[in-house]
Amino acid sequence: MSGLLFVISGPSGVGKTTMVHEVVRRLGGEFSVSATTRARTARERDDVDYHFVDQATFQRYVDEDRFIEVAQVFGRNWYGTLTAQVTDALKAGKLIALDIDVQGAKNVKRRIPHAYAVFILPPNEDALLARLHARGREDEAAIERRFEEAKKEIDFAQTSGVYDAFVVNDDLEVAIDQLTDLVRGQLLAASRNG
Repeated sequence: MSGLLFVISGPSGVGKTTMVHEVVRRLGGEFSVSATTRARTARERDDVDYHFVDQATFQRYVDEDRFIEVAQVFGRNWYGTLTAQVTDALKAGKLIALDIDVQGAKNVKRRIPHAYAVFILPPNEDALLARLHARGREDEAAIERRFEEAKKEIDFAQTSGVYDAFVVNDDLEVAIDQLTDLVRGQLLAASRNG
């Protein structure tokens, strides 16, 4: 059986992380753990949620070409997907999922064109703004910045040709079922072709 690299993107607050973890659980896949230079929150675990590294370590990884994609988010923190984890999973015939932004997805598709990329959309802008407020993680200025960035990400996703499919998360369970069906279909196609 051939593996499948599954890339999921979407704006903050759209539910993509919840969705991708459920798809991975249902289909027996593996979730790629990105490296990041940002500080760990109290709820996060090192090497589970992210590989938290300092700037010097991250730069060394870049210099050693250890990333399949690298992105700087909001002009501050760096994120990167380690190539070895992806290639090892694909060689073993596994589903491996990446939860990355549009910049990262573009870079992954450039290096691995057969990766399957799905963008998660909110039902509308008002719903997205309400979800960003409901998370309760940031002040109003940060929420507005994320909202403006989300609109740019959605526009890029819809016009860039990077994404193979779009799922609207209006009802979380329905959206998870749709996403699972899409990824399952790609896994079946990969196993027939590989």
